[in-house]
Amino acid sequence: MGDSVEFFFYDTAKILLLLVLMVYVIGWLRAAMHVERVRDYLAGKGRGIGYVLGAGFGAVTPFCSCSSIPLFLGFTTARIPLGITMSFLITSPLINEIAVVLLWGLLGWKFTVIYVVVGMVAGIAGGIIMDALRAERWLQPFLLDAMKNASARAAAVEAGEAPKMGLMERHVFAYAETSNIFKKVWLWVVVGVGLGAALHGFVPQEWFTENLGAGQWWSVPAAVAIGIPLYTNVTGIIPIMESLLLKGLPLGTTLAFCMSAVAASLPEVLMLKQVMRWKLLAVFLGLLLVIFTLAGWLFNALQTTVF
Repeated sequence: MGDSVEFFFYDTAKILLLLVLMVYVIGWLRAAMHVERVRDYLAGKGRGIGYVLGAGFGAVTPFCSCSSIPLFLGFTTARIPLGITMSFLITSPLINEIAVVLLWGLLGWKFTVIYVVVGMVAGIAGGIIMDALRAERWLQPFLLDAMKNASARAAAVEAGEAPKMGLMERHVFAYAETSNIFKKVWLWVVVGVGLGAALHGFVPQEWFTENLGAGQWWSVPAAVAIGIPLYTNVTGIIPIMESLLLKGLPLGTTLAFCMSAVAASLPEVLMLKQVMRWKLLAVFLGLLLVIFTLAGWLFNALQTTVF
């Protein structure tokens, strides 16, 4: 109970502060930036580079699945292509420099390289698929309106029709945008983190090794499906990885379970529902299920050659 209460207050404060800070800062910068130039570059010949940059930026930001959402909102309202933003959203909770150091020390360089490569590929592939599906149309209406307003403002600035904003005008614009988004999502941040706190520390490791340790084909998608609702971060999952591997869980099954537990969570789903329609949310979760299942099957098949 003490751990759950501490987890709830710490993560609630952290995520709400990140939400306010990142949306405000991006709004303040975007008020006078030529965002459309950046967007046009990323949407055109730079799109392939954009996926790599989005996934790479996610890899160097030390956020959990819920803490990544404020930046996702900021990038989306700035009209960065959704596929590139999704590359960031998928990769950000999976990889960071602390996780790389811990993985290297506990599980060796081979597993570390495998983990980082799978995380980057998952982010890049997810972004490509989202753009191919034109998933931007499945965002919530208020977010689409914010994107349209940003586009109109940028066009006016480009054409010289809008006056150059001073510091106070930028503040007013950023404050209004931050206030509007905060009012729509703060309650779901609190509810989501509350559920995450209730789940925190209750990963049933013994159950996994007893029921998913034989390496059957269905054990990998089952592990991914079970891992998605759980709420943890990549630093917290690494000791669980080590424990599961030592207890005999196959490499691919362990990788698939741990990455799904880190990349998505029930609290994140509740928060994302405020900015995504059900169709986009289902595609996002289904995409993670497919990517991590394929990775798990692959590395179960290659396990004898990897270690």
